[in-house]
Amino acid sequence: MRTVYYTVESPHARKRLDIFLSEQALALTRSHIKKLIASRSVRVNEHDAKAALRLKCGDRIAVSLSEPREPHAEPENIPLQILHEDESLILVNKPAGMVVHPAAGNHSGTLVNALLFHCSSLRGVGGVLRPGIVHRLDKGTSGVLVVAKNDSAHHALSQQFKNRTVRKVYTALVHGRMHEDEGRIDLKIGRHLHDRKKMSTRTKKGRSAVTCFRVTGRYRDSSLIEVSIQTGRTHQIRVHLASLHHPIVGDTVYGGGKRFSSRRNDVLEKRCSALARPFLHASLLGFEHPATHCYQEYVAPLPQPLTDLLSLLEREQCSS
Repeated sequence: MRTVYYTVESPHARKRLDIFLSEQALALTRSHIKKLIASRSVRVNEHDAKAALRLKCGDRIAVSLSEPREPHAEPENIPLQILHEDESLILVNKPAGMVVHPAAGNHSGTLVNALLFHCSSLRGVGGVLRPGIVHRLDKGTSGVLVVAKNDSAHHALSQQFKNRTVRKVYTALVHGRMHEDEGRIDLKIGRHLHDRKKMSTRTKKGRSAVTCFRVTGRYRDSSLIEVSIQTGRTHQIRVHLASLHHPIVGDTVYGGGKRFSSRRNDVLEKRCSALARPFLHASLLGFEHPATHCYQEYVAPLPQPLTDLLSLLEREQCSS
């Protein structure tokens, strides 16, 4: 338990207590603040207070906060599709819908839980909560992901990701026919100005991000592309492609949830609606093996729902 203290200065006089606290660097939501007040964890001038209390200049506020407990990952018998395994690392084909490591709202059913069951020696490698993890894929993204099995491998792989020497190639289906055969997107990415859960290229404090793409197939009103990234920003591929007005099919967060044209048959529409994920797959990962120091590439095949959708698009293309 720790206590944070504030003294109300004149610019904040007459503000509600809950509003004042929401403006401080507590990283707490208004609802959390109200719960703290209701549980008598907030005191004003050493007295219990209500959320609607109007503050006066000089008021002394004490906020008692419980220290956050780090979730503890437990082994779970969850099937894994292992692409390669040796004494230094494990390569898995992560399914869409699986979170990589435990966090708020996802304490079980993660890739880490499955890995700990498969390889108990992972515990503690690179950290308690994220054992062996050196990079991540979004929950809705499937594909190849490498996990370190010991500290030396974890350090070596982490340095390669940090130095941007890892080759990362993705397969994506986007809305619209892309006119260019290939291209490079160099736009900074940061938090969305109005929705803090989203990322955007229109941001005040963006970080550099570079995405390259190559068209490998064109359909009536969509394009299949191969994407390589030189940086690893949150939602980078999804945000960059959406900025070109070619959002990834199935990506409801960044505009890819729209339907195909009304000319389509019912089977295709149902197949697209049933995806329940962005059509984004990490198809290849290349790096220097931490033990042999030889460059290796590992490939993960497209999941069946994605190949089935492509088959439908190809059949439609032939029949039109």
